[in-house]
Amino acid sequence: MEENQLVLGIGTRLQHTQFGPGVIVGIRYATYLISFINHGIKEIDKTDPKLDEIIPENLSVEVETHSETERSLLKILRLWGGITEPVPLGDRWTGGTLILQPADKNLKGKEIPVEDFFHKVVMLRDRLRVLEQNINSNKKLSDEDKVGMQQYVTRCYGSLTTFNVLFRNKEDWFVGEKSSKDE
Repeated sequence: MEENQLVLGIGTRLQHTQFGPGVIVGIRYATYLISFINHGIKEIDKTDPKLDEIIPENLSVEVETHSETERSLLKILRLWGGITEPVPLGDRWTGGTLILQPADKNLKGKEIPVEDFFHKVVMLRDRLRVLEQNINSNKKLSDEDKVGMQQYVTRCYGSLTTFNVLFRNKEDWFVGEKSSKDE
């Protein structure tokens, strides 16, 4: 792990050669959730060579006030947690139905519109992200405790990768732990 990964926190301003300027809005074990001005929220690997921290040269009262405002806004968003960006369902699933059929044919099955099921999956993903943010910003937990809890959240994401087939955009997918062959 690089040294700068330990100091980059929520609110850090970054520049990405592909996506432009952005701000870290969430931190995961191996990735940052970055809100880019022109590209929305993207999950970027902490070791991405296209990512650079923007360090203000002359820190003024205005910049400090602006940073404090950003921190306050992020805290409010975390507390309310219901404010999310729209996540589109894959086109092939629009209007579809999820059918749950018991093995016993005498029992009635259940049909659920795919849009309703997808909405629940997205809500679960968003709540896991809020949990991650609460873990990472918790002042009472040690760094070791944070990493341990974060690993469980990452495993939850890994368990949910089956549902990635529902998402239109790959950047919205659940991402679990990367195996050594992926790195």
